[in-house]
Amino acid sequence: MKPNFLTFFCELHPQPLVELFDTRGVVEDLQALRAGVSLGLLDFSPERAEVVRRLNRENIPVTAWLLLPVDQGYWFHAGNVLQARARYEAFRTWTAEQELQWAGVGLDIEPDIQELRAWAESPLRSLPGMLARFILRGGRTREARAGYHALVERIRTDGYRVDAYQFPLIVDERQARSSLLRRVAGVLDVPADREVLMLYTSFVRPRGPALLWSYAPGTGALGVGSTGGGVELPGVLASPPLDWTELSRDLRLAVRWTHDLHVFSLEGCVKQGFLSRLRVFDWDAPVEPPWVESRRVDAVRRALRGILRVSGQVFR
Repeated sequence: MKPNFLTFFCELHPQPLVELFDTRGVVEDLQALRAGVSLGLLDFSPERAEVVRRLNRENIPVTAWLLLPVDQGYWFHAGNVLQARARYEAFRTWTAEQELQWAGVGLDIEPDIQELRAWAESPLRSLPGMLARFILRGGRTREARAGYHALVERIRTDGYRVDAYQFPLIVDERQARSSLLRRVAGVLDVPADREVLMLYTSFVRPRGPALLWSYAPGTGALGVGSTGGGVELPGVLASPPLDWTELSRDLRLAVRWTHDLHVFSLEGCVKQGFLSRLRVFDWDAPVEPPWVESRRVDAVRRALRGILRVSGQVFR
């Protein structure tokens, strides 16, 4: 049951990034696991370029996980397609100048980080803004989707595989042929060569495993976590990282459905001592699927899809 592909997300600023890969055993563990790294490009610094070159020399696959400055939304969404295009062009220039090699390019599809932080701090006070964006985003979402289609084709023309990191609700929206949630949140259904569903159970305790088990069937690739790290989101979106028992459970559940697994994050795994333990991890050890809870999640999803189908007929 061992996965064919294991990828670790890494989202660090330059100095902590250098320190992470200077940590004894990290590179050796990645090599032993035959794992790759999806490296968050918070900047195009010399330090980051040197880390990529080092991973290239060690034959560790690196995916360029494109990110934007916080004031531009950080993640990719319906409101920043022009900035996303500009970011990719800057990435191409940096890659050529630094002679870097990439296994692919990752597009992280999430709401504007500033909107998400405002909602996390005060959901009720954020409602009027969310409704206003819903009204305004109909045409803009279609235009943004066309813009991201063009960006994906541009990346493919340059010879890169395109990964899209998506929230699992995108699956329900597709099945319902709706755009309600995307219009509210500003996210997009971006075509990609590999779609990774972000099924992070740490954010939805205690029903996280049931959510993972409900969405995992039929997925080509999925992400588990969080083991720590990443951007800080206050309030209801803050949660403790997974411990070893929880991560082990999620990995064994996930590998039953796909052998293309991502873990968020590398730095969290290193900090908690997980990376070296994964070298001798028993992927076939027994794990009890959350049968009862997952059926409840399935029922909620069916109801949600019903609502979304009605919205799809009303809001086109």
